[in-house]
Amino acid sequence: MASQSRPLRALVVDDEAPARRRICDLLAKDADIATTLSAENGLAAIAMIQDARPDIVFLDVQMPGVDGFGVIDAVGPENMPVTVFVTAYDRFAIQAFEVEAVDYLLKPFSDRRFDRTMERVKERLGDGPSGSDGANAFGPELLKLVAKRARPGEIWDWIAVKSRDTTRLVMTEDIDWVEAAGVYVTVHSKGDAFLYRAGLAAVASRLDPFRFVRIHRSHIVNVRSIECLERRSHGEFEVMLKTGTRLMMSRTYRGEVEAILGQTL
Repeated sequence: MASQSRPLRALVVDDEAPARRRICDLLAKDADIATTLSAENGLAAIAMIQDARPDIVFLDVQMPGVDGFGVIDAVGPENMPVTVFVTAYDRFAIQAFEVEAVDYLLKPFSDRRFDRTMERVKERLGDGPSGSDGANAFGPELLKLVAKRARPGEIWDWIAVKSRDTTRLVMTEDIDWVEAAGVYVTVHSKGDAFLYRAGLAAVASRLDPFRFVRIHRSHIVNVRSIECLERRSHGEFEVMLKTGTRLMMSRTYRGEVEAILGQTL
Protein backbone atom coordinates (compact mmCIF):
# COMPACT_ATOMS: atom_id res chain seq x y z
CA MET A 1 0.00 0.00 0.00
CA ALA A 2 1.32 3.41 -0.89
CA SER A 3 2.04 5.73 2.04
CA GLN A 4 -0.13 8.79 2.34
CA SER A 5 1.37 12.09 1.17
CA ARG A 6 -0.20 13.92 4.10
CA PRO A 7 -1.33 12.96 7.61
CA LEU A 8 -4.98 12.07 7.92
CA ARG A 9 -7.62 13.13 10.43
CA ALA A 10 -10.26 10.59 11.45
CA LEU A 11 -13.55 10.93 13.31
CA VAL A 12 -15.20 7.99 15.10
CA VAL A 13 -18.93 8.35 15.79
CA ASP A 14 -20.72 5.81 17.98
CA ASP A 15 -23.00 6.11 21.00
CA GLU A 16 -21.27 3.12 22.65
CA ALA A 17 -17.94 3.90 24.29
CA PRO A 18 -16.40 0.40 23.81
CA ALA A 19 -17.15 0.58 20.07
CA ARG A 20 -15.51 4.03 19.80
CA ARG A 21 -12.52 2.86 21.76
CA ARG A 22 -11.95 -0.22 19.59
CA ILE A 23 -11.79 1.80 16.38
CA CYS A 24 -9.66 4.51 17.99
CA ASP A 25 -7.21 1.84 19.17
CA LEU A 26 -6.98 0.39 15.66
CA LEU A 27 -6.46 3.83 14.13
CA ALA A 28 -3.68 4.54 16.64
CA LYS A 29 -1.66 1.74 15.01
CA ASP A 30 -1.90 3.36 11.56
CA ALA A 31 1.07 5.61 10.84
CA ASP A 32 -0.96 7.62 8.32
CA ILE A 33 -3.49 8.73 10.95
CA ALA A 34 -2.28 11.90 12.68
CA THR A 35 -5.43 12.79 14.63
CA THR A 36 -8.40 10.78 15.83
CA LEU A 37 -11.49 12.56 17.12
CA SER A 38 -14.59 10.91 18.58
CA ALA A 39 -18.24 11.80 19.02
CA GLU A 40 -20.90 9.95 21.00
CA ASN A 41 -23.94 11.21 19.10
CA GLY A 42 -25.08 12.60 15.77
CA LEU A 43 -25.28 16.24 16.84
CA ALA A 44 -21.69 16.24 18.06
CA ALA A 45 -20.63 14.51 14.85
CA ILE A 46 -22.24 17.20 12.68
CA ALA A 47 -20.39 19.95 14.56
CA MET A 48 -17.05 18.13 14.37
CA ILE A 49 -17.36 17.40 10.65
CA GLN A 50 -18.15 21.04 9.93
CA ASP A 51 -15.48 22.48 12.24
CA ALA A 52 -12.61 19.98 12.20
CA ARG A 53 -13.11 18.74 8.62
CA PRO A 54 -11.79 15.19 9.11
CA ASP A 55 -10.66 13.15 6.11
CA ILE A 56 -12.44 9.99 7.27
CA VAL A 57 -15.49 9.34 9.41
CA PHE A 58 -16.42 5.97 10.92
CA LEU A 59 -20.16 6.41 11.38
CA ASP A 60 -22.54 4.28 13.40
CA VAL A 61 -25.98 4.00 11.80
CA GLN A 62 -28.32 3.66 14.76
CA MET A 63 -27.86 6.31 17.45
CA PRO A 64 -30.34 8.12 19.70
CA GLY A 65 -31.57 11.40 18.27
CA VAL A 66 -29.76 12.04 14.99
CA ASP A 67 -28.71 8.75 13.37
CA GLY A 68 -25.92 8.19 10.87
CA PHE A 69 -27.99 9.08 7.83
CA GLY A 70 -29.29 12.14 9.67
CA VAL A 71 -25.69 13.28 10.04
CA ILE A 72 -25.19 13.00 6.28
CA ASP A 73 -28.42 14.86 5.57
CA ALA A 74 -27.38 17.69 7.91
CA VAL A 75 -23.84 18.04 6.58
CA GLY A 76 -24.76 17.31 2.97
CA PRO A 77 -23.45 14.29 1.06
CA GLU A 78 -21.15 16.50 -1.02
CA ASN A 79 -19.52 17.86 2.17
CA MET A 80 -18.98 14.52 3.90
CA PRO A 81 -15.53 13.04 4.49
CA VAL A 82 -14.82 9.56 3.16
CA THR A 83 -17.41 7.56 5.08
CA VAL A 84 -17.31 4.06 6.55
CA PHE A 85 -20.50 2.83 8.17
CA VAL A 86 -20.06 0.73 11.30
CA THR A 87 -23.16 -1.14 12.44
CA ALA A 88 -24.47 -4.44 13.74
CA TYR A 89 -27.17 -4.47 11.06
CA ASP A 90 -26.87 -5.28 7.38
CA ARG A 91 -30.20 -3.85 6.28
CA PHE A 92 -28.84 -0.33 5.69
CA ALA A 93 -26.43 -1.48 2.98
CA ILE A 94 -28.35 -0.02 0.05
CA GLN A 95 -28.62 3.38 1.76
CA ALA A 96 -24.89 3.27 2.51
CA PHE A 97 -24.15 2.56 -1.13
CA GLU A 98 -26.42 5.40 -2.25
CA VAL A 99 -24.48 7.93 -0.17
CA GLU A 100 -21.21 6.50 -1.58
CA ALA A 101 -19.83 5.06 1.65
CA VAL A 102 -16.52 3.41 0.90
CA ASP A 103 -17.26 0.41 3.11
CA TYR A 104 -19.70 -1.12 5.57
CA LEU A 105 -18.24 -2.71 8.68
CA LEU A 106 -20.56 -5.19 10.35
CA LYS A 107 -19.98 -5.60 14.08
CA PRO A 108 -18.21 -7.61 15.28
CA PHE A 109 -15.34 -7.23 12.82
CA SER A 110 -11.76 -8.48 12.97
CA ASP A 111 -8.54 -6.46 12.83
CA ARG A 112 -7.87 -7.94 9.39
CA ARG A 113 -11.26 -6.78 8.14
CA PHE A 114 -10.55 -3.28 9.47
CA ASP A 115 -7.20 -3.24 7.68
CA ARG A 116 -8.95 -4.01 4.38
CA THR A 117 -11.29 -1.12 5.02
CA MET A 118 -8.38 1.25 5.60
CA GLU A 119 -6.85 0.15 2.29
CA ARG A 120 -10.06 1.13 0.52
CA VAL A 121 -10.25 4.40 2.41
CA LYS A 122 -6.77 5.36 1.27
CA GLU A 123 -7.55 4.33 -2.30
CA ARG A 124 -10.65 6.54 -2.23
CA LEU A 125 -8.55 9.43 -0.94
CA GLY A 126 -6.44 9.06 -4.05
CA ASP A 127 -3.06 7.79 -2.93
CA GLY A 128 -3.71 4.05 -3.32
CA PRO A 129 -3.35 2.06 -6.54
CA SER A 130 -7.02 2.29 -7.48
CA GLY A 131 -7.59 5.96 -6.75
CA SER A 132 -11.32 6.77 -6.70
CA ASP A 133 -12.15 4.88 -9.85
CA GLY A 134 -15.81 3.87 -9.77
CA ALA A 135 -16.98 0.65 -8.14
CA ASN A 136 -13.43 -0.44 -7.31
CA ALA A 137 -13.54 2.12 -4.50
CA PHE A 138 -16.35 0.20 -2.79
CA GLY A 139 -15.62 -2.79 -0.60
CA PRO A 140 -16.72 -6.12 -2.12
CA GLU A 141 -18.65 -6.93 1.06
CA LEU A 142 -20.74 -3.79 0.60
CA LEU A 143 -21.33 -4.54 -3.07
CA LYS A 144 -22.36 -8.10 -2.26
CA LEU A 145 -24.79 -6.94 0.40
CA VAL A 146 -26.27 -4.32 -1.92
CA ALA A 147 -26.75 -6.87 -4.71
CA LYS A 148 -28.59 -9.24 -2.41
CA ARG A 149 -30.58 -6.50 -0.72
CA ALA A 150 -31.74 -5.29 -4.13
CA ARG A 151 -33.69 -8.53 -4.57
CA PRO A 152 -36.63 -8.74 -2.09
CA GLY A 153 -36.47 -11.84 0.08
CA GLU A 154 -33.00 -12.86 -1.11
CA ILE A 155 -31.57 -12.32 2.37
CA TRP A 156 -34.07 -12.91 5.14
CA ASP A 157 -34.72 -10.27 7.78
CA TRP A 158 -37.22 -12.66 9.30
CA ILE A 159 -38.38 -16.26 9.04
CA ALA A 160 -42.13 -16.86 8.75
CA VAL A 161 -42.84 -19.84 11.03
CA LYS A 162 -46.27 -21.41 10.49
CA SER A 163 -48.14 -23.28 13.21
CA ARG A 164 -51.74 -24.30 12.47
CA ASP A 165 -53.57 -21.03 11.74
CA THR A 166 -50.77 -18.75 13.00
CA THR A 167 -47.72 -17.39 11.20
CA ARG A 168 -45.06 -16.00 13.50
CA LEU A 169 -42.30 -13.71 12.19
CA VAL A 170 -39.00 -14.53 13.86
CA MET A 171 -36.44 -11.77 13.21
CA THR A 172 -33.18 -13.27 12.02
CA GLU A 173 -31.14 -10.88 14.18
CA ASP A 174 -32.83 -12.56 17.21
CA ILE A 175 -31.92 -16.09 16.10
CA ASP A 176 -29.16 -17.68 18.19
CA TRP A 177 -28.77 -20.90 16.24
CA VAL A 178 -30.48 -23.25 13.82
CA GLU A 179 -30.25 -27.04 14.00
CA ALA A 180 -31.23 -29.78 11.61
CA ALA A 181 -34.35 -31.67 12.65
CA GLY A 182 -34.72 -34.48 10.16
CA VAL A 183 -35.75 -32.93 6.83
CA TYR A 184 -36.66 -29.68 8.61
CA VAL A 185 -34.87 -27.34 11.03
CA THR A 186 -35.44 -26.02 14.54
CA VAL A 187 -34.90 -22.29 14.93
CA HIS A 188 -33.73 -21.18 18.39
CA SER A 189 -34.54 -17.58 19.24
CA LYS A 190 -34.73 -15.80 22.62
CA GLY A 191 -35.15 -19.05 24.52
CA ASP A 192 -37.89 -20.39 22.23
CA ALA A 193 -37.64 -23.13 19.61
CA PHE A 194 -39.66 -23.18 16.37
CA LEU A 195 -39.94 -25.90 13.76
CA TYR A 196 -39.43 -24.52 10.25
CA ARG A 197 -40.32 -26.67 7.28
CA ALA A 198 -37.17 -26.39 5.16
CA GLY A 199 -33.81 -28.13 5.14
CA LEU A 200 -30.69 -26.73 6.76
CA ALA A 201 -28.92 -26.05 3.45
CA ALA A 202 -31.91 -24.10 2.10
CA VAL A 203 -32.12 -21.99 5.26
CA ALA A 204 -28.36 -21.37 5.27
CA SER A 205 -28.52 -19.99 1.72
CA ARG A 206 -31.01 -17.29 2.79
CA LEU A 207 -29.33 -16.17 6.02
CA ASP A 208 -26.94 -13.23 6.05
CA PRO A 209 -23.47 -14.69 5.29
CA PHE A 210 -21.83 -11.91 7.33
CA ARG A 211 -23.84 -12.86 10.41
CA PHE A 212 -24.46 -16.61 10.30
CA VAL A 213 -21.91 -19.39 9.92
CA ARG A 214 -22.22 -23.15 9.69
CA ILE A 215 -20.15 -24.87 12.36
CA HIS A 216 -21.35 -28.44 11.88
CA ARG A 217 -23.37 -30.42 9.36
CA SER A 218 -26.31 -30.01 11.78
CA HIS A 219 -25.76 -26.49 13.17
CA ILE A 220 -25.70 -22.87 12.00
CA VAL A 221 -24.97 -20.14 14.55
CA ASN A 222 -25.36 -16.38 14.74
CA VAL A 223 -21.84 -15.05 15.31
CA ARG A 224 -23.21 -12.34 17.60
CA SER A 225 -24.63 -15.03 19.88
CA ILE A 226 -21.24 -16.67 20.48
CA GLU A 227 -19.73 -16.17 23.92
CA CYS A 228 -16.50 -18.10 23.33
CA LEU A 229 -14.90 -21.02 21.50
CA GLU A 230 -13.09 -23.67 23.55
CA ARG A 231 -10.51 -25.92 21.93
CA ARG A 232 -11.11 -29.64 22.17
CA SER A 233 -9.16 -32.60 20.80
CA HIS A 234 -8.22 -33.23 17.16
CA GLY A 235 -8.72 -29.63 16.04
CA GLU A 236 -12.35 -29.43 17.09
CA PHE A 237 -13.87 -26.61 19.14
CA GLU A 238 -16.84 -26.33 21.41
CA VAL A 239 -18.89 -23.21 20.77
CA MET A 240 -20.52 -21.68 23.83
CA LEU A 241 -23.41 -19.33 23.13
CA LYS A 242 -24.44 -16.44 25.37
CA THR A 243 -27.55 -18.44 26.22
CA GLY A 244 -25.36 -21.16 27.77
CA THR A 245 -25.95 -23.61 24.91
CA ARG A 246 -22.86 -25.61 23.92
CA LEU A 247 -22.40 -26.84 20.35
CA MET A 248 -19.55 -28.74 18.72
CA MET A 249 -17.75 -27.19 15.78
CA SER A 250 -16.34 -29.84 13.46
CA ARG A 251 -13.00 -29.52 11.68
CA THR A 252 -14.82 -29.54 8.35
CA TYR A 253 -16.31 -26.09 9.05
CA ARG A 254 -13.39 -24.55 10.90
CA GLY A 255 -12.28 -22.69 7.76
CA GLU A 256 -15.71 -21.06 7.38
CA VAL A 257 -15.62 -19.88 10.99
CA GLU A 258 -12.11 -18.48 10.59
CA ALA A 259 -13.18 -16.69 7.40
CA ILE A 260 -16.08 -14.90 9.07
CA LEU A 261 -13.94 -14.02 12.08
CA GLY A 262 -11.10 -12.85 9.84
CA GLN A 263 -8.47 -14.69 11.89
CA THR A 264 -7.26 -18.16 12.75
CA LEU A 265 -8.41 -20.09 15.81
